[in-house]
Amino acid sequence: MFADKTIVVTGAGSGIGAALARMFAHQGARVCVSDLNGAAAQKIAADTGGLAVQCDVRDESQIIKLINTAETRLGSIDVFISNAGLACGEPSHAASASTQVWQLNWEVHVMAHVYASRAVLPSMIARGGGYLVNVASAAGLLNQIGDAAYSASKHAAVSFAESLAITHSGDGIDVSVVCPQYVATPLLDMDDQTDTGGSLISADDVAQSVLAGMIAKEFLILPHPQVSEYVALKGTDHMRWISGMQGLRRKFLRDSENGDLKEMHKFI
Repeated sequence: MFADKTIVVTGAGSGIGAALARMFAHQGARVCVSDLNGAAAQKIAADTGGLAVQCDVRDESQIIKLINTAETRLGSIDVFISNAGLACGEPSHAASASTQVWQLNWEVHVMAHVYASRAVLPSMIARGGGYLVNVASAAGLLNQIGDAAYSASKHAAVSFAESLAITHSGDGIDVSVVCPQYVATPLLDMDDQTDTGGSLISADDVAQSVLAGMIAKEFLILPHPQVSEYVALKGTDHMRWISGMQGLRRKFLRDSENGDLKEMHKFI
């Protein structure tokens, strides 16, 4: 399905993005590996036979340059995967993160998706086909305890993906939004060698879930299937879900060694 297709992946220097780049290269795609870290992008591109382009996704002009470079070197973009992300946490109460941190989350988790879509949609519409994949988070359907800026921006990312799917189905454009929970990536100070289990899965697990979801043209791709159960509970009894999350937060604060959010996966 993806052989000889041109695929751009942002945030592909490590973690989920790198796993996606490797997986699509194995499928025979022409892969453009983009990352803020140019050296990391070069390494993954060398491993996959792809094209490396350094890009700060907060800057619309850099995303436009990324797309122009990919199209010039590899051909018209068939799939654009907006994967770049970050997590900063918050120092105390739910509004305690600085305005700069809130803005950073908004720019990377929402506006980067908007910029990419704005740049590739006209040509995709003209060709009558294309695929947009936005990597969000289970926090965009549920919530991330201890990081309100992350949760709010990931909710917005899911909403924007819904708008893309609603608006452009008639143009022949497929849209998926990926909402994993905890993944062993540098975002959690982990890597491909980390032992996984329970709610912690590998980046390769996510990549395989994305591949299966895209082949099936699923809008909502859930690498952690249990998330669908949590979303159903939230939809049917919101207060019960809030109470459960309050209990989870108390347990985490009571039993974790240092309150580090990177350990939250042990309590899910």
